[in-house]
Amino acid sequence: MTDAAPTRLGVLGWPVGHSRSPAMHNAALREMGLPGWHYQLLPAAPDELAAITAGLPGAGFRGANVTIPHKVAALELCDSVSAGAGQIGAVNTLTFEPDGSVRGDNTDAPGFLASLPQSPAAGSTAMVLGAGGVAAAVVWALRSVGVDVSIWNRTGARAVEMARLFDATAVDEPISAGMLVNCTSAGLSGDPFETLPLKRAALGEYSTVADLVYHDGDGPLLLAAAEAGAATVDGIEVLVQQGALALQQWTGAEPPVEVMRQAALGA
Repeated sequence: MTDAAPTRLGVLGWPVGHSRSPAMHNAALREMGLPGWHYQLLPAAPDELAAITAGLPGAGFRGANVTIPHKVAALELCDSVSAGAGQIGAVNTLTFEPDGSVRGDNTDAPGFLASLPQSPAAGSTAMVLGAGGVAAAVVWALRSVGVDVSIWNRTGARAVEMARLFDATAVDEPISAGMLVNCTSAGLSGDPFETLPLKRAALGEYSTVADLVYHDGDGPLLLAAAEAGAATVDGIEVLVQQGALALQQWTGAEPPVEVMRQAALGA
């Protein structure tokens, strides 16, 4: 597949210099035979988001990913949103349509499900740590396939509110479940067991542990989970899967997921 017309893509965030998305997407675009397409960083302070986004279509952009801290604010910039994005209350993928409209989607949710070693069964259980935007996508995704979800958050009121929105259960401390999903920043630097109410020995109570914080290699939470015998899922895999879904929307072609995975790991 070829396309001679220059077409731009990017990722809106603040800060955004650490993002692995340009390396991942540009590797995929080369593999897909789209030399006229290019993916770039789009630094946007919160008070600049609306103006920068409004100028992207005229600058040749077909779409943009949205990352922290803009996923909720970007919802207000869309003329239409997918059902999932509307229910989650956040978008991470913008598509600029030929008619000038902006369509929003949330590929974090299906990307998370695609990253799991096997599809969770209805009636299975999950313990989600955190109640921010990433957690909202994860909880919505799990509830959409019938998983019973418990939510813990350092600020309990936020866990209660998210549980109410998604028909889940707020808990005062992590409980045993089939799956554990860390949607907090614990482990980004330092020992996550010092900041989470979670003991290393308790990881044996989960068959799968997912950590949406990504590292160069497995972080301390996933290393401990693997030692306890759990299957593990890292944030890089979620990044790859959600990115592949976005790229498919923008190009209409099947993305090379393995190429994206290797580029993200090497970024």
